[in-house]
Amino acid sequence: MVGVLDLGIDLDAWPWIWLGLAVVFALVELTVLGGSFVLLPWAVSAFAASLLAFYDVPVEIQWIVFVFGGAALFAAFVRYGKKFVGDNELPPGVGADRVIGLTAIVTSPIEPDDTNRPGRVAIGSETWGAITADDTVVAVGAKVRITAVQGTRVVVEPLPAATPPPSPPPPPPPGGTP
Repeated sequence: MVGVLDLGIDLDAWPWIWLGLAVVFALVELTVLGGSFVLLPWAVSAFAASLLAFYDVPVEIQWIVFVFGGAALFAAFVRYGKKFVGDNELPPGVGADRVIGLTAIVTSPIEPDDTNRPGRVAIGSETWGAITADDTVVAVGAKVRITAVQGTRVVVEPLPAATPPPSPPPPPPPGGTP
């Protein structure tokens, strides 16, 4: 009796066809696709089909295991992978742009007339060269906000100095009103 999916291939060749397909899919997955788990489900299902073929299971069932098993594994990988999609995302502002909007403290005066531009600011544990956009002189210890990055320097704007809170009124004299 000839099976529906005979395809003119000797039944003794199917185990090796499935095994070869599993190896090719696995190699392509690892080398070309870089472990993206696109072909891995079908590599696993081709290996399962090769095991069935070694035990003389009908070719139709081997194909069902390959196609539907691969699809089921692919769906499972996608569902499992969706849980981890956002885990390794980089925060907005990658690289030097990450400092834009942060507050820094001036560690070396920022003077626009100086051609060497020795102005420096401390941002956390990093020290950056600094310039101002409007040629403002900024003294050491002043707080500044970073507005942009130009090459290896940050562009800063001085923050308004914090005004001290008003002093409380003096206490009334003892014994009543004056």
